[in-house]
Amino acid sequence: MSEATDGTTQPGTTTVSSEVVEKIAVAAAKAVPGVAELGGDVARFFNSVLDKVGLDQVGDGSRGVTAKVTGSDVTVNVVLVLEAGRVVAEVTAAVQQSVTAALQGYGLNVLAVNVNVDDIAGV
Repeated sequence: MSEATDGTTQPGTTTVSSEVVEKIAVAAAKAVPGVAELGGDVARFFNSVLDKVGLDQVGDGSRGVTAKVTGSDVTVNVVLVLEAGRVVAEVTAAVQQSVTAALQGYGLNVLAVNVNVDDIAGV
C-alpha cells in the first residue's frame, strides 16, 4: 500500500559545512577593491610553495578564511593583504559587508566577520 504525499517536506536538518562557508567568504572578500590577496604570511609562504610544485589548486577554496558554523549561525575570520594606498577602515568595512551579504544570500545568519589586515602589498 502506498501513501499519498501532499507536497510537504519531511522533518529533518540541513547543515552547511565550514568549508562551504569559507569558499563563499573567499569569493566575496576577493571581489572587494583594495584586497590584494588573502592569507597571512605563513599561509602565503606555504601556498607559494604549493604553487611552485604544481599543487596550485590545493587549499585555494579557503585561503585566508576560517569559519565557525553552528546550525545556521556563522562567524568568519578573514586574513588579507591590503593594496598599497588604500584606507584600511574602508576596505575592511567593505569586506565585512560583502561577506555578510554573500552568506545571508545562502540563508545563513552571520554573527560576525572579523578582518585581520596582515600585510600591505608592494610595501
